[in-house]
Amino acid sequence: MTATIDLNADLGEEVGDDEAMLAIVTSANVACGFHAGSPTVLARTCAQAHRRGVAIGAQVSYPDREGFGRRYMAMDPEDLRADIVYQIGALAALASAAGTRVRYVKPHGALYNTIVKNREQARAVAAAVHTVDPGLPVLGLSGSAFFEEARRLGLRTVAEAFADRAYRPDGQLVSRREQGAVLHDPTQIAERVATMVTSGRVTAIDGSVIDVQVESVCVHGDSPGAVEIATAVRKRLLAEGIELTAFI
Repeated sequence: MTATIDLNADLGEEVGDDEAMLAIVTSANVACGFHAGSPTVLARTCAQAHRRGVAIGAQVSYPDREGFGRRYMAMDPEDLRADIVYQIGALAALASAAGTRVRYVKPHGALYNTIVKNREQARAVAAAVHTVDPGLPVLGLSGSAFFEEARRLGLRTVAEAFADRAYRPDGQLVSRREQGAVLHDPTQIAERVATMVTSGRVTAIDGSVIDVQVESVCVHGDSPGAVEIATAVRKRLLAEGIELTAFI
């Protein structure tokens, strides 16, 4: 059984109760302004996370505020790399002003899903992180092209599992456009997470049981009932004797 686990959430997006979530999670994926969040909101989120002792990660995205970063963009690799460097740098400055620092990087939304298979974009994102700071870990999906490119550059990769998202039989996430992609029942989600963390397995949307690597568990801060879900997950993991702590 895993003795410790990280619990993360996407914050700074102006759509959820960040203050409540920061009392529950151990890592905060803070938006960098490209899909959501204003400089004032991001500065406030960094300061709140610092007061709570929550690790801050840069949640980088396609430049897609209209689509909340959930629309694929066929970007030139050079442009994508520059955008990622820009976003990490902006959040790093706000975190520094709050007396803390960016500790890791996590792609958001469509970018996260695209670089599971799209090697060109995966390489651009990994190169951007490495350019900013080779010591920054990256949070993502195990077995992805992104992880392969990140490891090739010597970046630490941290495997993430999703509390409230359905999985396909191949280990990827079910598209939000499909029915059943997002789970909502706190008790069911908490039990599912406990199984993932303790056994390394999860039931896919077709009923098959698949292996899943878990170093960090994501609870989406913008999901309906996010605070209730995160609370249930935290309590369930603690009941299993699992310590919640940031992965860095």
